[in-house]
Amino acid sequence: MGLLKKISRFLLIAVFLLAGAVLVYTTTAFYYDDVAALKKKNPGKTSFMTHREFEWEFKGLKNKKIHQVWVPLSKISPYAAKAVLIAEDDKFWSHEGFDLEAMQKAIEKDIKLGKLKYGGSTISQQLAKNLFLSPSKNPLRKVKEAILTWRIENNLSKRRILEIYLNVAEWGDGIFGIEAASRHYYGKSAAELTPMEAARLAVVLPNPLKYNPTGTSKYVEKRAEIVYGIMVRRGVVIEEYEDIMKAPPDGPLPDTGAPRPPGQTSGTVDTAEKKDGVPEKPEGASSEKKQPPPSPSAERAEKDVEPSQPAPSQGK
Repeated sequence: MGLLKKISRFLLIAVFLLAGAVLVYTTTAFYYDDVAALKKKNPGKTSFMTHREFEWEFKGLKNKKIHQVWVPLSKISPYAAKAVLIAEDDKFWSHEGFDLEAMQKAIEKDIKLGKLKYGGSTISQQLAKNLFLSPSKNPLRKVKEAILTWRIENNLSKRRILEIYLNVAEWGDGIFGIEAASRHYYGKSAAELTPMEAARLAVVLPNPLKYNPTGTSKYVEKRAEIVYGIMVRRGVVIEEYEDIMKAPPDGPLPDTGAPRPPGQTSGTVDTAEKKDGVPEKPEGASSEKKQPPPSPSAERAEKDVEPSQPAPSQGK
């Protein structure tokens, strides 16, 4: 009996110590990270970025580095913002950080699979994880994530949350933020992304190290078509307008300042180009042969005759 009491006492102490450690770990989320400062200050290197650097160092990949270019929300294509919200958090503007329905569906899927795979996380939850935590899916991290999410929602506006998320989200190996992703995959700024490019970038967010937005993955193609279709149905994308904007220009070509061929101005061919092999007369030249000055008698005669119509000008 004495031995049993000692074992029970030992287990009880261990439980209390574990509970205390859990309490300390989770409560640090209330004060350790200064969420309120993000109202006016952009975050520096995030916890996710640091985690990737540790992975590279462990694997001996010394030449790898983080690529990120911060841009304000006004410099990001509206298509990109809409596509990300549709793909990742369609109730972003209405919830307070947690989408209970999505979390319930994710839990049901996890139970069927027998492992933690589907998170059902909102943009705010993902931002909390990216800024302050690691990719780990252990239950303690989820508790801390929930506390940080609550703080983010209570300190930052929805617009600011979306702006920060689009600038720190992982979009590939060492690629963080929509601007770096847009330049890497499409060779253009985030402001210039087309609806389909935005859709393809959005659908790889759940696993950016596995999927490439410009690749031929059936998953990416199918999901991007779904997101694009939703944008069309909601009026975010007007296909007729997109078709017009993709068509080649049919007006005058822009004036680049380069030398032009004879008879061509401002990108178009002059209407007074040579006809039947006869070259165009220089500007200002008369179409008639130069006549000698009239005599005084001829001048007096002309006063009694109606003037003839002037010859049409040339080259204009």
